Amino acid sequence: MTSLQAIIVPVTPFQQNCTILFDQDQKKGVVIDPGGDVSAIIEAIENKGLSITEIWLTHGHIDHAGGAEELKDILDVEIIGPHKDDVPLLSGLEEQAKMFGVDMAVRNVTRNQWLNEGDRVSFAGHEFEVYHCPGHAPGHVIFFNRAQQFAHVGDVVFAGSIGRTDLPGGNHEQLLKSIKEKLFPLGDGVGFICGHGPGGQIGQERKSNPFLTGL
Repeated sequence: MTSLQAIIVPVTPFQQNCTILFDQDQKKGVVIDPGGDVSAIIEAIENKGLSITEIWLTHGHIDHAGGAEELKDILDVEIIGPHKDDVPLLSGLEEQAKMFGVDMAVRNVTRNQWLNEGDRVSFAGHEFEVYHCPGHAPGHVIFFNRAQQFAHVGDVVFAGSIGRTDLPGGNHEQLLKSIKEKLFPLGDGVGFICGHGPGGQIGQERKSNPFLTGL
């Protein structure tokens, strides 16, 4: 069994998969996309006795980033990502809450480190390659661990579906291009965690996902 483990904490009314990636041996990890319900995230961290080193964001939608500033202050860690093209989304999180009519304690994200294509992020010796995959959101990034053949793909692709593109900054053709040129080349055997619902495997999605079979 690999020492790289994951905990999924469904958060917000959108049931977003806040993901805690951690090293089982060192008890160190990162939180990916803390969209809200920060108390539930903290409880999961404490139950495992983890030390969180960073917060990683795949993109700037409210259900993925709405709790990032609060969690940052509680844990005293830095927010890493996404790509700078999501500045308008992250600086407008409070407006997003009004737009979606959700009663959440949301704060705009204003203090983070941007990521670019080809960057690498890591914790406890586990290195992840960063790929810029716009389409669902302009600054969307994914994280790929080549050693474990595992990716966190946010809302780029789901088991049997793909990210919606009808929100501000969305672009359907661009999303399909990101999937074809960034995700597919990672390899059919790569497993993934996504932003909503169950995870999957890239090869299975390439073969059976109705949005992707023609790519």
